[in-house]
Amino acid sequence: MEQRQQLRLQGNNTYHKAMMTSLNQDWRTPTEIYNGMDKEFHFDFDPCPNNPNFDGLTCEWGNSNFINPPYKTKIQDAFIKRAFEESKKGKLSVALIPVRTASRRWQNFILNQDSVEIRFMPKRFKFSDYSAPAPFDSAVIIFHTQLNDGNDGIPPKPKDLGILPTII
Repeated sequence: MEQRQQLRLQGNNTYHKAMMTSLNQDWRTPTEIYNGMDKEFHFDFDPCPNNPNFDGLTCEWGNSNFINPPYKTKIQDAFIKRAFEESKKGKLSVALIPVRTASRRWQNFILNQDSVEIRFMPKRFKFSDYSAPAPFDSAVIIFHTQLNDGNDGIPPKPKDLGILPTII
């Protein structure tokens, strides 16, 4: 029983051994991954900056948003729902989140949505400030604009959907 409750320290990351779930909720995006996405999407707003005093859910979002939300379930759910809602206003949002396809956020706002593109990261990567890879798989979720004028802003799906091009 004690072994199940033990914590394992690997690099700067603390994990719950039984579930291999990180106890950390602050996963800073690696610079090279952010820069690759910014080159493609030209971000003008980040509703989830590394600032505990900033609430990105209560302010106006930009036209091209980068989202790496805190990894607490309720907070992440709120940011993914907001990104989906912003796409209906004609705004693009790109989220870097853990792959948890059974979660409500994936079921309600990501999977089976025509305006959402999923790019699974080909491997677990090291987030900034950590020496070991994350204990979970990640994906980039692109909430393309959904305009009511018939121009939905959705580009054709790439043949190699599932691998994030040019940034890894």
